[in-house]
Amino acid sequence: MRKVFISICLLLTAVSVTAADIYKYVDDNGVVCYTDAPLGNKSQQVSSEKKTSPARTEDASLISSGDYSQYIRRAASKYDLEPELIKAVIKTESNGNHRAVSRKGAIGLMQLMPATASDMNVSNPFNPEENIDGGARYLKYLLDRFSGNLTLALAAYNSGPKTVEKYGSVPPIDETRQYVKRIFNLYNGRKDYAFSDRKNEAAAGTGAAPRQLLAPIYRIVLDDGTILFTNATLEKNNKTRL
Repeated sequence: MRKVFISICLLLTAVSVTAADIYKYVDDNGVVCYTDAPLGNKSQQVSSEKKTSPARTEDASLISSGDYSQYIRRAASKYDLEPELIKAVIKTESNGNHRAVSRKGAIGLMQLMPATASDMNVSNPFNPEENIDGGARYLKYLLDRFSGNLTLALAAYNSGPKTVEKYGSVPPIDETRQYVKRIFNLYNGRKDYAFSDRKNEAAAGTGAAPRQLLAPIYRIVLDDGTILFTNATLEKNNKTRL
């Protein structure tokens, strides 16, 4: 079965995608790309900065009303998390902007890296429903990995599970420590969660372990100045591993 990669293209000057149309296309190598510029007939518009009527063909769930409560409640129930925890992560990660893109290429409400989105079966990370489900599933996976310890799971959500395992505690990284602190300032729920005894059990409860998380992400600057974040191995001289 052909492996599908998810990547995202940004303009060189872009810090986050906040007011631009977003297009999706699959290149000849099977890489799924999201970009703010259409690339020929292969591009499919998945989000628009202008408000559209229900009669338009765009996915209505991508037209943000700022209220994602139904998706949050559904994901919380599915992965046995408190809705307030998911809300706190969304507030901290993207401030509720489903079009947000970080400098490192993290996407959407819960700021999923392309490789993580792929591992969590998120086909369109700009879609609020998919992004929240994927982010909640990933958080549940981290809770299982760190024996239900929410502090370590949140630290791993920010800095990566291997970094947390290296130090055996919240890493001495200012960004990560401030991240955990901010979420706990927003969230006053339970701090310890039940976890699976089976190592690497899928967060969705299917019994199948997710694919290896946090694959290498490469930053590529194309000839026209476009920045491409991808986990695919592309032959580019100006490729930098993040």
